[in-house]
Amino acid sequence: MTNPVNSARRSTRWISLAVATAAVASLSAAAVPASAAERQPGPRPGVGALRDVRPVDEAALAKAMTPDAVSDGTMVRVTGPGVRLRTAAGAVSQDPAASFRIGSMTKMFTSTVVLQLIAEGRFAMDTPIREILPDTVPADWAPITVGQLLSHTSGLGKPCEPLLDDAGLTPQRVVHAWTSCAAKPESPVTGQQYNGGNYFFLGLAIEKVTGRSYADEVQRRIARPLGLRHTYVPRAGDRSMPTPSLAAPAPQDPWAWAEGGMISNAPDLERFTKALLGGRLLPPAQQAQLFAKSPLPKRQALPYSMGGLAYATVNGVEIWGKTGSMAAYTGGTFATADGGRVVTYAFLPKPGVEPDTTVGRVLQILGATV
Repeated sequence: MTNPVNSARRSTRWISLAVATAAVASLSAAAVPASAAERQPGPRPGVGALRDVRPVDEAALAKAMTPDAVSDGTMVRVTGPGVRLRTAAGAVSQDPAASFRIGSMTKMFTSTVVLQLIAEGRFAMDTPIREILPDTVPADWAPITVGQLLSHTSGLGKPCEPLLDDAGLTPQRVVHAWTSCAAKPESPVTGQQYNGGNYFFLGLAIEKVTGRSYADEVQRRIARPLGLRHTYVPRAGDRSMPTPSLAAPAPQDPWAWAEGGMISNAPDLERFTKALLGGRLLPPAQQAQLFAKSPLPKRQALPYSMGGLAYATVNGVEIWGKTGSMAAYTGGTFATADGGRVVTYAFLPKPGVEPDTTVGRVLQILGATV
């Protein structure tokens, strides 16, 4: 996943956490108190409260970014009250606007569009996805709602068809890998299980109700209004990277579309995260969904909100955002609840580095910057 992997492993790209996701999730055993996921969200901090957050530990961050047996290079960007840091080390571009494949951070864009459509009355959190996609979802499945797909509480299991990267891979084919299974989704759902397949259903729902492509809706609703000039959804089969890119092009996983296929850069991701958490993209009712915590027990270490955001507590500070991996890149963008302090990072794991090995590296980066 961090570098070329065998096709069998690629076929499970959308049902398992990426290396970076697993790494941040494992913070629950280190920097995240065991009770963090169960706490109800308190008042969202104002900008003034962020002044009490400790400054970036630049020495610790420099140590985490030094190329070694774990990573070939790292980029980190941190902004907030009194904090403005942009740094890169190792085999990555020194250009602060260098682009990279953001992997599952794409889900933040997908969930934003879905929540906007809910605000417009196109469908609701409790709308069964089969009402939107009647020819896609089997009639004998128990109802799976839009809200369940957003929050990874759909009960979807593993796909029963291989998801190999070829010119004919489409969202419909990816969804068919789940809907053609003899085994039905869990019902009733008893826990939260991260599954990238959920967001292919949501991408198709976006296209069905708007009559426009998912890529167009991301541009129309998010990228253009926020001035995100380096953020877009590549077409299927497009292996190209903009110039400058964070690192040289590398083989990538199958086309991940609304689940994990976007390209962006650190300044754009920071601007988007700040706008989203700061309430600029959603009305109050949908904004509340971003921070509403699922009542179901989580089956992965990192919990997700009802609006699809990951959250964790680092150095006593609750942060919200998403991790993602694609091709050579592993990264993430996280911020305090009001979007005041934003941390965006990406690094290039060495070939063959195991997910558990990246745990310490992600912990070092977040621990030094939050």
